[in-house]
Amino acid sequence: MHQSTADVLHALAHEHLPPGIAERWTGLLRPGLRLEKATAADPVAGRLGGLPELPETEEWPVWEGQGPLAFVASLDCAALPSAALDIVLPTEGTLAFFYFDGQVDDGWALVTPDEPDSWAGARVLYVPAGVPVTERAAPEGIRPYPEVPLTSCLQTTAPHGRHPVVRHAFAPMPEDHPVHGDAFGEALWDHSAGTEHRIGGHADPVQGDVETEVARGALGSPPWDDPRIGEEALRWVLLAQFDSDDDADMMWGDCGALYWLIRPEDLAARRFDRAMFTWQCC
Repeated sequence: MHQSTADVLHALAHEHLPPGIAERWTGLLRPGLRLEKATAADPVAGRLGGLPELPETEEWPVWEGQGPLAFVASLDCAALPSAALDIVLPTEGTLAFFYFDGQVDDGWALVTPDEPDSWAGARVLYVPAGVPVTERAAPEGIRPYPEVPLTSCLQTTAPHGRHPVVRHAFAPMPEDHPVHGDAFGEALWDHSAGTEHRIGGHADPVQGDVETEVARGALGSPPWDDPRIGEEALRWVLLAQFDSDDDADMMWGDCGALYWLIRPEDLAARRFDRAMFTWQCC
């Protein structure tokens, strides 16, 4: 039987951090769902790529002035063990994720949280259970990604060392704080190595914490030292992240990942149009 992710993270914390700090840090761990390529014996909870199934009344998402978005993934909410999470996902219906991936413009237009005019380049669509859907052909200029079935498993996730919840928990937090120690950081890096598609929990950023990027964009991109950014960042949770994936022929920049975040109150109200997007790469 494999050691649980919670046990591994607790062991790493107590190995590399002083006891009191280790206890406080492990109190920040959150449950998430890891999405992996499904084998023939696995229950399927979603898929990367392929073609989306949409209601007749739902148009294929388009970024006006730029072009159609690519279909990234869909999730069967009823097949996800979401009761184990600390966010309120729908228990039925489908979530579909679309992103302007540069196919129609050779990557010139970028979708970033600090450019509101670009926000239409990333969309989350929720299709309630029972709504008739049909498979849609991809628009001209869009090559569908190879379809990869996904299964899900519960995992415990750790916050990035610069995550706002870490800074809040250990404030004031000097640069030489033990949580920022090289050995601890390398141990966490080794633990999270590999392709990481995730629902809920803490994001696994390629660079700095994604919550701060999204919070700054939501505030209208004030200077990075504006204290409101740290406060706003605490209001956002990870909805989904999709990593670069060879099986699906997905490469987001240089081995990057796509992230969708949402405020808990918007998630509970199914206001997926208010989700914010960011992406990071090496």
